Amino acid sequence: MGLSGFAFGVTSAGSGLTLGQTCALSLLVFTGASQFALVGALAAGGNPLTAAAGAFFLGVRNAFYGLRLSQLLALPRAVRPPAAQWVIDETAAVALAQTTRRGARIGFVVTGLSLYVLWNLTTLLGALGAEAVGDTGAWGLDAAGPAVFLALLAPMLRTAVERVVAGLAVLLGLGLLPVLPAGTPVLVAALAAPAVLWAEGRRGGGAREGGR
Repeated sequence: MGLSGFAFGVTSAGSGLTLGQTCALSLLVFTGASQFALVGALAAGGNPLTAAAGAFFLGVRNAFYGLRLSQLLALPRAVRPPAAQWVIDETAAVALAQTTRRGARIGFVVTGLSLYVLWNLTTLLGALGAEAVGDTGAWGLDAAGPAVFLALLAPMLRTAVERVVAGLAVLLGLGLLPVLPAGTPVLVAALAAPAVLWAEGRRGGGAREGGR
């Protein structure tokens, strides 16, 4: 997590964002995939609104984590708004792995607090050290964020349908990179999920009709 935060700081500063803007993204957004998507699109010359839309879409998954964690943690209403800031892949994974509500709360708080502090500290260090590091591409730091996200995603692709969705999304995203503005391919790639599910539903419906 620390290496990813440092890589984000370097990448963000290298894409033209100021130290203040870079640190504000980590303080206020605090979800690595969305942050990397935003600065990557901006660095490629993408429209800021399109870049923000792509970042927002990647962050939508946290809302689904929040729905599940809301039931599991059952936090007081006054605590829920600040706690929502810590709803990310890692805190959800740790909390959901616990067997008791008390354990889930402890796991969520400890993971959220430690990662929030570490992520913001290493973002600051990365942004400050961007000039010393030089070309982020030469060091491979620009690929750190996507690599971490793929590492988290890969073990979740258990069924054939999930693998087809992921494969189609990759083809759409990479195939449209040369023809669409930066930040737009990731939005189009999201259509892979409803397209595959629609095809699966049609196939299932056809099989039932054939059975009759």
